[in-house]
Amino acid sequence: MTKDRSAASANVEILHAAVKAFRKREIGYRDILEDLPAAIYTTDCDGRITYFNRACAELAGRTPVLGEDRWCVIWKLFGADGKAVPRAESPTAVALREKQASRGVENIAERPDGSRITILSYPTPIFDSRGECIGAVNMLVDTTEQSEARDRLALLAREVDHRSNNLLTVIQSFIRLTQAESLEDYKQVLEGRLTALARANRLIGETRWQNVDLKSLLEEELEAASNGRVSIRGETFAVRPGAAQSLAMIVHELWTNAVKHGALSRPAGAVDIHWAIDGNRELMLTWEESGGPRVEEPSRNSTGNRVIDGAVRQLGARLFREWRPEGLRCTLLCGTAKL
Repeated sequence: MTKDRSAASANVEILHAAVKAFRKREIGYRDILEDLPAAIYTTDCDGRITYFNRACAELAGRTPVLGEDRWCVIWKLFGADGKAVPRAESPTAVALREKQASRGVENIAERPDGSRITILSYPTPIFDSRGECIGAVNMLVDTTEQSEARDRLALLAREVDHRSNNLLTVIQSFIRLTQAESLEDYKQVLEGRLTALARANRLIGETRWQNVDLKSLLEEELEAASNGRVSIRGETFAVRPGAAQSLAMIVHELWTNAVKHGALSRPAGAVDIHWAIDGNRELMLTWEESGGPRVEEPSRNSTGNRVIDGAVRQLGARLFREWRPEGLRCTLLCGTAKL
């Protein structure tokens, strides 16, 4: 009898030691999970939340209620298509119901403060030694930055496709409209127009397809070839890429005409370009030549003027030409909303 009691006592001590060791190990595991930057939580077999770490609460923007919250720690869950996902259909609930792990389920998580993030879920059912499902563990990964980068890339691809098609249309119009007395003249005129378009697109590319400063655009098109005889002045104003292309072509054709027939064909000639925004939110840009030969309104509509008129139509603008004896003056009027 004494031996039996001694053996029983020894067994109890061993059991207590084992329980104590297990609890220490459990505490150690929880400490590790608390320090992990990944959001992790566990549930019982009915989906009730039994544990969550600090990163999980931070990601969810709320403190889950143990034993009450079920399947999901997120306040509101939406699918990648934007439709609301019931808690009973959340990734963890599905994994528990089907008793099968899933990997990288994408959802939109909304926090109580209204902010939204994109998350990936990795729910995994937990089984005991008899193969019975006793709960699940899930890891949530915030992929908002990657998702936004992916969206930006898709938007950029669509923008490049749109710009490429638009560019090809413009080039085709150049080829169709350009006329010359010889092949060499034709090549020279066409190359000039394509170069002007290339300058505008290079400036657009440098801004990553964002708005372009009007003064920078005009300087890019004119400063290198003007020999200081073109003045450019006006308040800071930014134009969209499509409008920048059209403005570049208008200015190029005006400059080409000024060099061949207008103010810049004479050593003393000059061009003044200035603009302002009026009270009706309309841009008034003026091209004013002086010091050149006497000019008169041409008897026929030249190719250059047809290119200008086409660009003006693309802008939804109006252009007024004044064939003054002292030099050509052109005034472009366009609502700023169209630029």
